[in-house]
Amino acid sequence: MKTNLGTAVMLLLLSLAISSCSNTKILYSKAEQQAKIKKQSKVLVIAMMTDKDQKLRQNMENIMVENLRKNGIEAGSSIATFGINAFDKLDEATTISKIKSQGYDGAFTIALLAKTKEKGYRPGRIATVYNPYRFWSYWNNYNSMFARMYIPPHYARDNKFIIEGNVFSLDSDQLVYSAQTKTINPNSPESLANSFTKTLLNDMYKNGVFSN
Repeated sequence: MKTNLGTAVMLLLLSLAISSCSNTKILYSKAEQQAKIKKQSKVLVIAMMTDKDQKLRQNMENIMVENLRKNGIEAGSSIATFGINAFDKLDEATTISKIKSQGYDGAFTIALLAKTKEKGYRPGRIATVYNPYRFWSYWNNYNSMFARMYIPPHYARDNKFIIEGNVFSLDSDQLVYSAQTKTINPNSPESLANSFTKTLLNDMYKNGVFSN
């Protein structure tokens, strides 16, 4: 009996230790004070990831859409609405027209910027981060638009994901909100998507991104 109880306690502690290692933190966020997404808006969630990360892409879109709807925002998944490769090789006017034809006036992009396994000492370095302003310029140049950010030296042995979220008003073609996050050791694509969504939406509401 004592052995079984001891084993159960050890498993519980191990489970808590694993879950505590999976978390998302905001590295940077900015909300434009003059631009808001109204509660009556219809927002298209677009996860921007490679073919190798399709499971994460689907989880990101579905979970973000579900949580936006729970908070009173009408939202849809780009995969569910248009398909996986619907915007490939389209120009700006055609892409925007296609999105707006379904009643969307807002876009929520989720971009996987980095996925790394770190082990040992890492010296300080300058990393790259993009500061977007327009929906199309961000979409069209996802892999090449960057600015500078300093990462201090550290010891690490982690699976690290750097993910950026941006909210655009398609009517005014303005950036409404931008944030970059870091998640360490998620248990699954679903847990990563849940952690990212919860953290980002909390920050967005705190910064008044959505208005009545």
